[in-house]
This record gives sequence, C-alpha cells and structure tokens, in this order.
Amino acid sequence: MALIISVVALLIALGTFYFWNQDRKKPKVEENSFNTRPLQLQAYERLVMLAERIALPNLISRANVAGMNAREMQLLLLESIKQEYEYNATQQIYVSPVAWEAIRNLRDQNMLIINQVASALPAEASGKDLNKQLLDFVMSQKKGTLHTIVLEALNFEAKKLMR
Repeated sequence: MALIISVVALLIALGTFYFWNQDRKKPKVEENSFNTRPLQLQAYERLVMLAERIALPNLISRANVAGMNAREMQLLLLESIKQEYEYNATQQIYVSPVAWEAIRNLRDQNMLIINQVASALPAEASGKDLNKQLLDFVMSQKKGTLHTIVLEALNFEAKKLMR
C-alpha cells in the first residue's frame, strides 16, 4: 500500500513539474495586449489612399460633372474632400500625430486653394473653368505639391513600423 501511494505521489510530482516547466517556456503575454502593428500599417495604407483621393488632379477627374457652374463645382469638390476626410478620421488613433497633422494640412490646403481659385473667377464661370484653373495652379507649383510631401511622410512613417 505504501508503494502505491509513493508511486502515485511520484506521478503527481512529475506531472506537476512537467506542466509547470511547460508553462514557464511560454512567452508571457498580458491578457489584454495584442499586436497593433497590422492595424497601424493598415491605417497608413488608408491615409495614403485618402491623400491620393483628395489630391486636386485626382479629385477633379473623379468629381468632374458636365454642365455645372463654378460655384456648384466648388461645393462638390469641397464636399468630396470633407467626406473623404471624415470617412478616414478614425485612422488617427493608429498613426503618429505628425502623420495625422500632415493629412489635416493637406485637406485644409486643398480646400483653401479651391476657395481662392473659385473666388477669382467671374460669376458666370463654368465648373470646367474652375477645374482648368485648379489644374493650372497645381502644375505651376515649383516646389512640388503638398500632396507629394504628405505621401513621402506617410511612407516614411509606415516604413519605420516595418523595421
């Protein structure tokens, strides 16, 4: 009887030692932690898409509607920028403040350009006239567009995450 108790005690001890040792080999992870890197990279991808969609040449080619006057086209372009920005606003929690500020600056600059160019046009100007003036303005930028700078910043930030 004592032999049976000794064998059972030995088996229990060996089993406990085995499971305890296996548990120590597992990496310790907090219950509520998870890897946010994929979410961050996805957010940078979405912000690159946003920057591309609100770049003036791309925006104009997408929102170009024949028969609109300049004021109607101005409002359509501004509303398109606002909708794109609002749709992606939640991405700011996954990206650096610098990256989000770059997106906000791009939005603000493009809206300012649209408003300034539209205000310089005569009252009877067409939407086509506004679009042409906007494209002429973008093409005349010597230092490049803010859109290009923002894309470079987003790519730089995303590449830092991938290291």
